[in-house]
Amino acid sequence: MPDERPPDVREMGIYLTLAQVGFEMVVPLIVGLAVDHYADTMPWFTVSGVILGFVGGVAHLVVLGRQQEALKRERNKPENGAP
Repeated sequence: MPDERPPDVREMGIYLTLAQVGFEMVVPLIVGLAVDHYADTMPWFTVSGVILGFVGGVAHLVVLGRQQEALKRERNKPENGAP
């Protein structure tokens, strides 16, 4: 019998954020391909799009990782203010 509970909102947010990172990595490649096709400059804008998408996506993943670490530290912080 399948589980009929609605998905956890936090989990859904994580999935949507990862999908956004994926789009951030793919869209510059597609734009580069389109510019190269119309400007007949193959492969320079495509290569630039790949590099830009990769750097942007990895940077976004690093920021997300740091945010998760901060949230985890905040949740595990003792209530009395002791380190």
